[in-house]
Amino acid sequence: MSSDNLDIPIFKKAYSLYKDVHLYRSLVPKQDRYTLWQRCDNTSLDIIEGILLASGIPKDKKSAVLEEVSRKLNLLRILLRLAYDVKSIDNKKYIHLQSTVDEIGRMLGGWIKSTKD
Repeated sequence: MSSDNLDIPIFKKAYSLYKDVHLYRSLVPKQDRYTLWQRCDNTSLDIIEGILLASGIPKDKKSAVLEEVSRKLNLLRILLRLAYDVKSIDNKKYIHLQSTVDEIGRMLGGWIKSTKD
């Protein structure tokens, strides 16, 4: 992995997302911290891993990896919504995390589109 991979905007955004998920962990009720929130945490790490993987492979192989990252991102959207609905996180944190996920989604969509050109 080169340091160039760490400079791509989508990686920086996913990295920032994980830092926020990690920061909020201690604020999540204990009953949800090791179940629902752990899944949010792991899924965020999976997204970072997928982005790094995709950034280092040939263009013709990126599409499948990016589609998997997209599925993970959609899962994270659902998990965050569930965390909000069961009151594990408050509205302000939910909106912040979802807006970051949405931004990553837009970046990812553009990247996926560029691999199909």
